[in-house]
Amino acid sequence: MRTSQVWNWIYHRGVTEFSAMANISKSLQKQLEANFIISRPDVTSYQISEDGTRKYLVRFRDGNEAESVFIPDEDRGTLCISSQVGCTLNCRFCYTGTQRLVRNLSANEIVSQIMIARDDLGEWPTPTDGRKITNIVLMGMGEPLYNFENVKKAVLILRDPEGIQMSRRRITLSTAGVVPLMERAGREIGVNLAVSLHAVTDEVRDKLVPINRKYPIHELLSACRDYPGAHNARRITFEYIMLKDINDSDADAKKLVGLIHKYELPAKVNLIPFNPWPGAPYECSDWERIEKFSSLIFKSGVSAPIRMPRGRDIMAACGQLKSASIKIKASERKKL
Repeated sequence: MRTSQVWNWIYHRGVTEFSAMANISKSLQKQLEANFIISRPDVTSYQISEDGTRKYLVRFRDGNEAESVFIPDEDRGTLCISSQVGCTLNCRFCYTGTQRLVRNLSANEIVSQIMIARDDLGEWPTPTDGRKITNIVLMGMGEPLYNFENVKKAVLILRDPEGIQMSRRRITLSTAGVVPLMERAGREIGVNLAVSLHAVTDEVRDKLVPINRKYPIHELLSACRDYPGAHNARRITFEYIMLKDINDSDADAKKLVGLIHKYELPAKVNLIPFNPWPGAPYECSDWERIEKFSSLIFKSGVSAPIRMPRGRDIMAACGQLKSASIKIKASERKKL
């Protein structure tokens, strides 16, 4: 009973002091205060875009940092969170991929990004209606399936009905295609799946998304077809970044539709205009080309909305997240 009470105060009401837990005796409050703390990581940088997008640079206890982004829309509010410090996949269009993988985030570090955003947005206690954060996407820094156990634990915390109360339909996990873990993710985590496809041939995808050399398109799409829970009302999302003269031809659009039909996938395609970053080797496709690409897919019976860039002025758009790894001496870490 006491565990449930403490859990509710922390994850449903967002308190940071045991003394605020009104239905717990003063003596137990003192015991808890003597042995535990309720804390958040530091936000070392906080930026608000002209379009209302908010970016948080979060520093954890060992000094390493990761970024998360809140994107407000008229009908929803999406929080994009990170699962790793850095990334090991080296996708060539992604700014995070220029940073080495430092480490996985723990489950509490993943959840803390939601806690911080809810603090900032004044969203405690957890509302049942009118909440600002309506959707969570694991699309920030890192590959979530390479941090499977911590991501799973974090999602279970987010979904708990006595806590933050996020529906599994409102949580999306994005993977670059870690094929052996996709079916397990569907069974054990059970959230929406987004796949970073970005190309329709192995030749091009090998260059853009190097993990394709290990798990080529055929294996990836077969795993998508077998993803537990995927159906027309809960489609798989294919993320497709629009790179000028690389993957944006009419032939690419037609082949993309052909692959979706061939593997009988309940799917939609999110077309993402490339968001530039310092030293990026690519350019964004012309807007007319993106619209034509979208139209060709739509005409073949597959939904292909264009994701409007958000937060570009603060480097918060898709593919722009990056942080610096910070090494802290043992003596200083002990103080933290």
